[in-house]
Amino acid sequence: MGHDRMATIIRPLIFDNMTTTNPLLQSQALPQFSHILPDHIEPAIKKIIQMNEAELETLLSQQSLTWTSLIEPLEKLDLTLSYAWSPVGHLHSVMDSEPLREAYDNCLPLLSAYSTAMGQNKTLFQAYQSIKVQQGESLDAVQNKILDDSLRDFKLAGVSLEGDAKKRYGEIKKQLSKLTSTYEKNLLDATMAWRKNITEKKVLIGLPESALQQAKKTAQDNQQQGYTISLEFPSYYAVITYADDRKLREEIYHAYSTRASDQGPNANEFDNSKIMQQILSLRYELAALLGFENYAQLSLSTKMAEDTTQVFDFLNELSQKSKSQAENEIQALQEFAQSLGFKGSLQAWDISYYSEKFKQQKYTFNSESLRPYFPENKVLQGLFDITETLYGVSFKEKKDINKWHPDVRYFQVFNNSNEVCAGFYLDLYARPHKRGGAWMDDCRDHYELSSGEKDISVAYLTCNFNGPVDGKPALFTHDEVVTLFHEFGHGLHHMLTRIKYPQVSGISGVPWDAVELPSQFNENFCYHKETLKLISGHYETGETLPDEMIDKLIAAKNFQSAMMMVRQLEFSLFDFHLHHDFNKDNNINIQHVLNDVRAQVSVINTPESNRFQNGFSHIFAGGYAAGYYSYKWAEVLSADAFGAFEETGILNKTTGKKFLETILSKGGSDTPMNLFKKFRGREPSIAPLLRHCGIH
Repeated sequence: MGHDRMATIIRPLIFDNMTTTNPLLQSQALPQFSHILPDHIEPAIKKIIQMNEAELETLLSQQSLTWTSLIEPLEKLDLTLSYAWSPVGHLHSVMDSEPLREAYDNCLPLLSAYSTAMGQNKTLFQAYQSIKVQQGESLDAVQNKILDDSLRDFKLAGVSLEGDAKKRYGEIKKQLSKLTSTYEKNLLDATMAWRKNITEKKVLIGLPESALQQAKKTAQDNQQQGYTISLEFPSYYAVITYADDRKLREEIYHAYSTRASDQGPNANEFDNSKIMQQILSLRYELAALLGFENYAQLSLSTKMAEDTTQVFDFLNELSQKSKSQAENEIQALQEFAQSLGFKGSLQAWDISYYSEKFKQQKYTFNSESLRPYFPENKVLQGLFDITETLYGVSFKEKKDINKWHPDVRYFQVFNNSNEVCAGFYLDLYARPHKRGGAWMDDCRDHYELSSGEKDISVAYLTCNFNGPVDGKPALFTHDEVVTLFHEFGHGLHHMLTRIKYPQVSGISGVPWDAVELPSQFNENFCYHKETLKLISGHYETGETLPDEMIDKLIAAKNFQSAMMMVRQLEFSLFDFHLHHDFNKDNNINIQHVLNDVRAQVSVINTPESNRFQNGFSHIFAGGYAAGYYSYKWAEVLSADAFGAFEETGILNKTTGKKFLETILSKGGSDTPMNLFKKFRGREPSIAPLLRHCGIH
């Protein structure tokens, strides 16, 4: 999930010549991606910031400061900047180039300085305090929550800092903005730098036909013979999971696990090691300036979890409940591999390969055999049908839309009155110069102002799957279908909001450790017979996934689930320890922290050369710093929430309507615990998560 919303109006109040030529300054319903050039970016951002600063002065000079005279106009300023920057940040992620990267990087200090200045504006802070005191009783609950959140955020932005401390805060924010961008750039460049061309097909024995076709296409795209494998995830995953050639698996594992580090084939060229240390040091300093003992405490000040002890207790409890089962699972895998003639201990590059073979033996199907049943359009139609049944909305593709790449599709969302209530861009396929992974980000926010001005939510949904090859449609693995459902859950949270204040509509204002609830909830539909029938259909015959395969797929859901649990706990504990333990007297060694966590929870032998942390962009370049535990935290909420559907019926419209009204439509307008209790009638329980994962 994506960029921070920067600060404040939607349709720009700009009337000079620049408006007519710069697409980022024009008043359009949607961004004009094909017209945005790197040269447009910095002038537009400078212009909007300049305009916003002037407008802020005018607003603060008013005789009477009220919600209508100050907060609403400020939100319009915020939206103007957000609407110009959102497509820039998005293009930087999906269509990166040197000129775009330079323009993007040039704006980061400007945005950081502007954001800091807004957050540290004492006159503005006092105006918010005054509105809260004088008008609080006459405002509604959502408006009061916005005021409370804003007053908290002023304090976290250092509004009470003076002199050198105030100046230092601004410097730190600028440096962090630059460093996290450089971290992400290094990772992308390191991923792009490794390619291996293979002319002999026998080296790739074991790879599925779909992966071979993709590797052949990559070679052709690069004017080469044979097959080209890369570190883009679909290519890496195919080799590490299916290639019989152990040396090839080891080679690609080594290249992938050492990206952007001092190890591996591109050692030191894109190394993130010093950058990570600088990021941690600056985050600690920032936290200390604001009166926190460590960055983890600062992180939790805007989250659902109450304190650092609660997070550690939560992660350690899951670890204690999962570790012995994970050890049994790895032992079973070792014995299975030996039964096939494997000698010695399984290494990291053997785990996926033998796990896939073990799963095939236990459940007599493999992940690739499911691909023909999950063509793109059938999966999408099934996803739409499920959503329509539960929440009463429908979807229609709109073709005449300005896009950043020919593969991108755009869909309008219609409410039950057949009015367009939202929209989303869908960018599903991996390609060069596109950031790895999958995410949802906001393009436009739903809002309704007292002036009558309003807008609908628009989302970006981005994945990195293999695209169509040789005239066949894109065929997804079941794991990819789950990924799509996950991101679409985020999208629904953003698009189905009914909150009219943009500060807390959609995903805005939702605590980070609760924001994964709708996404993880949505994954559950990929594991039930009734819904699997809706999202599957053989690309040649249209036949839905046969009952026998569905039964095996559901039975295989929790295959090695404890191993997967401790893997996620490894990431979560590593992240939280890093940000909790780092202090002025303890300039910690990142590798040692990771080694200690692995000794506690991991069941897999990790090579010394592994530099996972150098590519852990969730915490070093994304929003998950001291917050990666959020995935597990929110999974407790999502598993328990889905339990309501298991009790009443997976596609029960009444339960769907209640989930829409109490969770999806509410955005950040109330606390996640209050919303959950309104839906479930009680506080969440950890039991459904363990049951869903098959952990005893």
